[in-house]
Amino acid sequence: MKVVTWNVNGIRARQAQVEELLAREAPDLLCLQEIKAPAAKVPAPLRRPDGYHALWHGESAYSGVSLLVRGAPAAAPPAFLHPAFDFETRAVTALVDGVTVASLYVPNGGKDLDAKLRFLAALDAWAAAAQAEGRPLLLCGDLNVTRTEADVHEKERRAGAIGQRDDERALLARLLSRGLVDVGRALDPDNAALFTWWPPWRGLRQKNVGWRIDYVMASEGLARAATRCAVLPEFGTSDHAPVVAEFTRPAAGAAP
Repeated sequence: MKVVTWNVNGIRARQAQVEELLAREAPDLLCLQEIKAPAAKVPAPLRRPDGYHALWHGESAYSGVSLLVRGAPAAAPPAFLHPAFDFETRAVTALVDGVTVASLYVPNGGKDLDAKLRFLAALDAWAAAAQAEGRPLLLCGDLNVTRTEADVHEKERRAGAIGQRDDERALLARLLSRGLVDVGRALDPDNAALFTWWPPWRGLRQKNVGWRIDYVMASEGLARAATRCAVLPEFGTSDHAPVVAEFTRPAAGAAP
């Protein structure tokens, strides 16, 4: 099973790149964030690409997420849902082969830190309920929090900066304590240059002076089957890079 997550920073601006990514990686699941368009304004070829069921959940020029699930054209689409903590079109889930998959776009917090903290706390409570019920999860998206200092280039580290605050990191750590694994860091624990977002100025992307704020998090059973979780830093013109994760067996074989 292959999963791709990408904050596209505008689906209409990135249409050709999303089509290229689908053709190149052929993912079983594609999670997109910051699509900045309602479903009616998503470019027609992407509303339901060949071989995929798709849910587009967005608003004009702001926020928005999407989830594409590979499936036969005649097959019924998965039940796409929005958890109770969804606001500003920031969350969509689907049950795929026994695993609840989520595409998530956590608020940045620069304009409303309290809203961000509430979203993270509610996401944690939702994950805790899933753990208690034995439901495996696969959480993908832009969480807008660096997990540790190692996830920020030393030139970008600033005490108290949004995305690097202790309270944000504590909530992310609590989320991971719900039987979840940060797959990217688990497979590449010592990489001090593992970033997924770069400030869009001064050539910082080319210099790899960035932050790691985009994640694939999986319940432990599924995470044990992970063989790859790679950032594609050269791909696309968004300020974020896609993250690609691969698992050796279908999600149906994963224990919670």
